[in-house]
Amino acid sequence: MSAALVALCLMSELAEGQARGFDPLGQGRDSVFAVLHQGQVRLYRNSCPHLDVRLEYRKDRFMSADGQRIICYAHGAQFLPESGLCVYGPCLGEQLSALEYQIDEGWLVLDTAQLSFCES
Repeated sequence: MSAALVALCLMSELAEGQARGFDPLGQGRDSVFAVLHQGQVRLYRNSCPHLDVRLEYRKDRFMSADGQRIICYAHGAQFLPESGLCVYGPCLGEQLSALEYQIDEGWLVLDTAQLSFCES
């Protein structure tokens, strides 16, 4: 693996209907999160398209209570886990920024070069 690749977690550590945040750049905040929905993993930037704020209200709390929607707890926006499309709230019709990932020997791996243009 190159220096830009970061192993986030084992795939077995992701639970259906839940999400986990990660700090792949070591900046002290979770800048990305992974969600497992209907057996598929999606990886998104931890940023609401409404006002560029973090989505979770506390560590790893990205999902609605029933695990069916990603929630921005600052503004109440609701996003579909499978696409990141906002279906309710102030950014209706906008999408979360999806990130590409790979799976390497059971690990969820992110190429951090995808983050470089928006992180300081």
